[in-house]
Amino acid sequence: MSNAKTPADLTITPRDRRFGRDAEQPQARWWLGGDAVATAFYNALSVTFPKGEAFFIESVKAFREGVDAKLAREIKAFTMQEVVHSREHVAFNRRVLDHGYDISRLDARVDQVLAIAKARPPIVQLAATMALEHYTAILAAELLRNPRHLDGADTESRELWRWHALEEIEHKGVAYDTWMHATRNLGRWKRWKIKTLTMLLVSANFWKHRIEGTLDLLAQDGITGWRARAGVARYLLVSPGIVTRMVPEWLSYFMPGFHPWNHDDRALIARAESDYAAAVMPPVAAAA
Repeated sequence: MSNAKTPADLTITPRDRRFGRDAEQPQARWWLGGDAVATAFYNALSVTFPKGEAFFIESVKAFREGVDAKLAREIKAFTMQEVVHSREHVAFNRRVLDHGYDISRLDARVDQVLAIAKARPPIVQLAATMALEHYTAILAAELLRNPRHLDGADTESRELWRWHALEEIEHKGVAYDTWMHATRNLGRWKRWKIKTLTMLLVSANFWKHRIEGTLDLLAQDGITGWRARAGVARYLLVSPGIVTRMVPEWLSYFMPGFHPWNHDDRALIARAESDYAAAVMPPVAAAA
């Protein structure tokens, strides 16, 4: 049996949206309010999504055998959401290429990290997915809670990131609930140790590679050296300080009794989802 604490009345709803194909105006090179640093950060993050989310799907699906009917439905809906996310970030990344950026080094880094991850046992892959899903969920909540993060973005880019954030919050418990099912025969100490050590390793690599990717893209705009490093540090830590704002929820991951839905932020979903009601996909049935 699953030890899930996901709200019983939560429904994970895939929404089939497409962004940026028919925009009236082309996306600007520095599409986030003319801010080179902010644009580079989100561009670098987007590069990771198509292959990263495919990894998340496979990591979760590897342990779907024997889950209860509710979690089976949630895994299927999670998969549908992540597939569409990957499709939309492939399209977004093409626009990054259209602006003349070379993302080959960032893409190669994703391949390198995933090759290392896939060499680990499946349960460790699931633990890494669970940790990264927590990251995406707290980043998503911050984006929806504080619209200033996307102030100045063109409409299509802003809506892409808001839509993605909404669905990341909605399915934030799926990997964790699957983990609880997969580790149901492990002692609490061993389960906590694997979860904690994996999060620490994931965190170190996540920010190292995101900062490297951001600096790489900034260098292609002629912004290098102390100016680039100071700009990235200020953006992440001070204004708007998205990393600083994420710290409390990141720390909660290490507490006994943690579950992603201990922090119930469905109000953020309700606030955003009306914009995407027309894109709701058919209800998801449990996998056979």
